[in-house]
Amino acid sequence: MDSIIYFVIISLLSRGALAQVLEKAEHQTPNAEQTSEFYGETQAMIYKGQINSFLKSAQDELQQDILPFWIKYCQDNEYGGFIGRMSNDGTITKDAPKGLVLNARILWTYSAAYRFSKNNEYLEMAKRSFNYLMQHFVDKQHGGAYWLLDYNGKAIDDSKELYGQSFLIYGLAEYFLATGDKAALEKAKELFSLIEEHCHDDANKGYFETFNRDWSPTEKARLASGSAKEKKTMNTHLHLLEAYTNLYRVWKDEKVKTRLIELIEIFQKHIINSKTFHFELFFDEKWHSTNNIVSFGHDIEGSWLLCEAAEVLGQPNIAATVREWSLKMAQAVYEQGLDKDGALFYEGRDGKIINSDKEWWPQAETVVGFLNAYQLSGDEKFLQASIKCWEFIEQRIVDHKHGEWFWRVRRDGMPDMREPKVSEWKCPYHNARACFETIRRLRAINKGG
Repeated sequence: MDSIIYFVIISLLSRGALAQVLEKAEHQTPNAEQTSEFYGETQAMIYKGQINSFLKSAQDELQQDILPFWIKYCQDNEYGGFIGRMSNDGTITKDAPKGLVLNARILWTYSAAYRFSKNNEYLEMAKRSFNYLMQHFVDKQHGGAYWLLDYNGKAIDDSKELYGQSFLIYGLAEYFLATGDKAALEKAKELFSLIEEHCHDDANKGYFETFNRDWSPTEKARLASGSAKEKKTMNTHLHLLEAYTNLYRVWKDEKVKTRLIELIEIFQKHIINSKTFHFELFFDEKWHSTNNIVSFGHDIEGSWLLCEAAEVLGQPNIAATVREWSLKMAQAVYEQGLDKDGALFYEGRDGKIINSDKEWWPQAETVVGFLNAYQLSGDEKFLQASIKCWEFIEQRIVDHKHGEWFWRVRRDGMPDMREPKVSEWKCPYHNARACFETIRRLRAINKGG
């Protein structure tokens, strides 16, 4: 009977099917001792079945949808590099501009993919991205990388945005890990030096964000919400943290270490609200918050990226503090940001949802963030929340007709067809990384880690 029950549990993972199996088994169990033993074994089978189903689904989505999509459809064989824009139905805008963020994220994605499976197609994609970035985006006069090129590869916005430089460092470090190409590491080191020379706020800590081509400062941060006094943003600091974490993996430089510690401290002192455990989003140069909007996707993303940074640093006291704050952030998102279908709302304020859309990237980060919280705490509600969000992704976010993921779906579950499949911001980084992290973490969970 046990083998039959196991087959049913693996095949039918819905709550309704499981309830029927357990109810039937209850009537067949003759005494209390056998009941206890049966339910323990059954729960273990349910758990293992969920993990294995989740793992296979993430592997299939990564290797059969996301990575092949960008290889097949997104290389620009006419003008070089990658296309700048594609609509949901696959229509390519040939003269669309090409953004630094998109191209740097492609570099990271396929470098990570090659490290993941040693598929030579992934390596060629990473090389293509690296070469295009070095030839067209990198400013050979002033250093750093341009924000935006035209479809021919000429700069149309030559500003230096820290957000974009951060992703270039992130991608270059990953490319070095994948290939051992020392030119990539040297370029990452050069970018680090430029950022520290021109962007760091020595008086108040943290970083200014937006600069002209020659690294002279601009009036406000590009990613600010609109106020001229907003000089710093959570978003840029989060991705600089991510970049410096990856850089420190490959270059154990003391200054990188010092700045990574400083960034973690900035999140603890200024960015994480110690009462709500949400991120504050926008700041003046002295770290005074300028609004109270909650970005649930950034909260759950930051909860695991901060843990990753602390782990790479290898300092147990910092890691312990970060884990404590991470769990509180995950709990706040769990209580306030989830819809009944398992998806994450976009924004809230004062305890209310102000944007109920469900964009692709917060869902991806929710899967990873709750898996991280489960690994830290052992609290099964986080595992179930991760699984449920993944199920929503499979059902609503993945475009089963044209491939890849929709930008967003409305609360009624219908995709917003106005948003592009590919753009300066829509890229394979969040969803591919969610798959990499999910696979890695589920394998660890299966091994008892």
